[in-house]
Amino acid sequence: MAVEAKPKGGLEDVVATSSRICFLDGDRGVLAYCGHDIHDLARNATFEETCFLLWHGRLPNRAELGDLQSQLAAARPLPEPILRLMKMLPPSHPSAGAALGAPGDSMDALRTLTSALGHYDPDAQDNSQAASYRKAVRLTAQIASLVATWGRMQAGGGPLAPDPVMGHAANFLYMLFGDRPNATYVRAMDIALTLHADHELNASTFAARVAAATLTDIHSAIVAGIGTLKGPLHGGANAEVMKMLIEIGQDAPPERIDAYVKGKLARKEKISGFGHRVYNTEDPRATHLRKMSKELGQKVGNTKWFEMSERIEALIKSEKKLYPNVDFYSASTYYTMGIAIDLYTPIFAVSRISGWTAHVLEQLANNRLIRPRADYTGPTYPQTWIPLEQR
Repeated sequence: MAVEAKPKGGLEDVVATSSRICFLDGDRGVLAYCGHDIHDLARNATFEETCFLLWHGRLPNRAELGDLQSQLAAARPLPEPILRLMKMLPPSHPSAGAALGAPGDSMDALRTLTSALGHYDPDAQDNSQAASYRKAVRLTAQIASLVATWGRMQAGGGPLAPDPVMGHAANFLYMLFGDRPNATYVRAMDIALTLHADHELNASTFAARVAAATLTDIHSAIVAGIGTLKGPLHGGANAEVMKMLIEIGQDAPPERIDAYVKGKLARKEKISGFGHRVYNTEDPRATHLRKMSKELGQKVGNTKWFEMSERIEALIKSEKKLYPNVDFYSASTYYTMGIAIDLYTPIFAVSRISGWTAHVLEQLANNRLIRPRADYTGPTYPQTWIPLEQR
């Protein structure tokens, strides 16, 4: 008699849908968007090209790319009521010891502001496929403006209007810092956004697809994704990595770094930024972020954060046979650029909005309500009813 296999916890290895968007091979360390290897995209593509690829399944020609760039530029300015709401929200609460801020409430703000954007979208009452695509483009532009403006205001600055001539990555840095960014920083941000754009049915993408399958509006589906990304088991690992590096100390000698890491391992404490549910080898995104961390450190004349990260990576590989994931080197990359730790997870959303919307559009194109079943493990059926006075 055949024994039915019990489901794994967390739906591990369960195929939930068919998708043309993202291909993963965890054993070979392969990540591809619509058949295009992530290494090719990281070396050659802009984030705008990556968005078009995810939404349309192919790379754009010059005219199509120019059209998308124009649409994004037109959508970047935030509605005035959103800016007023942003000023009314409670500020983030940086923790002591982190000069550039520490994880606080920025994801709460992003979730609330994204929901509010739905009230001011010109296609708010139109949930057709065409209108949802237009909203996907607007959301991709506006999420970046939200995060950059929120970060600037938390640092004491006022909101800046986007520059219609700049690309997506450049505009984000400009609206965040108020200065025209140098080419090295722009390219680093472009690569980071491309690397984080999609990753198949991760928790936040699956949440967005489940919401979309009910035929709710796209803003609601994206809010579901943002709320899921906020959870510390999904987003936030790169912020935890940077907190760890700061705790060890920028000028820590090698023996202190080793003692810190080995102490955490001995106490069976998690070290963020290592291991992955899918990859059994190096996360291909980490390959590029490692290089970016080193190059940016050299650019600013401070490679200590990179060198500390490199030493920790070697220790974890030696002690636990674990590889760094996308979060590990993104921490020192963002910190070297001067980005507040509180913004690391929101920046994940600035990128992943392209993948979330691609999956929502794909779900809507061939929709069926997502309604899985559970393996019941409760009391045996039927239970005998016991009157209240006899219990």
